[in-house]
Amino acid sequence: MSETILWEKSGSLFVNCQLCAHGCRIKNGGKGRCGVRVNRNGKLFSVVTDLVSSIQLDPVEKKPLYHFLPGTKTFSIGSVGCNFRCTFCQNHHISVIPEDGIVKGKRTNSDAIIDLACRSAAKSIALTYNEPTVFVELLKECAEQAHVHQLPVIIVSNGFMSNAFFNLLGRHIQAANIDLKAFNNKFYEEYCGGKLQPVLDNLKRIKELGWWLEITTLVIPGVNDDPKELAAAARFIKEELGADVPWHLTAFHGAHKMSGHPATTADQLGVAWNIGKEVGLHFVYIGNVVHPVGTNTYCPSCGAVVCERRTWKISYPKNGLCPECGMQIPGVWQ
Repeated sequence: MSETILWEKSGSLFVNCQLCAHGCRIKNGGKGRCGVRVNRNGKLFSVVTDLVSSIQLDPVEKKPLYHFLPGTKTFSIGSVGCNFRCTFCQNHHISVIPEDGIVKGKRTNSDAIIDLACRSAAKSIALTYNEPTVFVELLKECAEQAHVHQLPVIIVSNGFMSNAFFNLLGRHIQAANIDLKAFNNKFYEEYCGGKLQPVLDNLKRIKELGWWLEITTLVIPGVNDDPKELAAAARFIKEELGADVPWHLTAFHGAHKMSGHPATTADQLGVAWNIGKEVGLHFVYIGNVVHPVGTNTYCPSCGAVVCERRTWKISYPKNGLCPECGMQIPGVWQ
């Protein structure tokens, strides 16, 4: 356990955490909602400053990022903890801190992580699996060293970080996939323990910072798949972020406290895909289920297939140009 960053004192032995949009005021001996930031005698400490639970060399498409260095591998790391409490979390074994407070993982440091990433021939590094905001210290150190080695940095996040987080890390991150879990605040409160508006504000902030942005919505049957709500989400993306921002619609499979809930079918995702296209989004994708059209990238100008994806076998033009009409497809290409 080591003293953390992004906090301030708040009266006698209280601290205000400034890491995410919760803005937790934590009493002595207490924890933030993330479960990993702890007040010890009026100072805020993190139990995951140097803790890694997961390391994997992944196709960047698994993040999912379809327009950021497609066809390459990203060195993915995760820690433990999360500032949300999603009832449907598919990584709850690392996102939920046990009642006894004992976190499991390997103690390491950014030097070792970046060394492994370089030796793996990865083209980027991704902070993922659990919410990267809550292990901001390790994220910051890795991002700074990755920059030295010309490794782009990716985060996969719920988008609930604070302004202080962006001020600290805005220039160190190159790409993000952000969950837009639903387009109503009630869902965020009841199913996630969060709020919608900070996520929407942060999506706009990310665009202003110039990160390459892609968005994921896990479509849960009967919960967040109302066509009007999906259309509203698509309109927000188009009008506030731009029609070129990719929207990933992924299938839910029973997990955590919703293990018995029905899975999303390919047909249900097809309906959502059509909504996104009808609203005017140029790049809508379907994931976690086999679908005949939802995984390919099509040219917005002529409709030709630019990237064809079959499992993780991908054909794509390295310069990002449409092979038929020559249009430059938005993204970061090799």
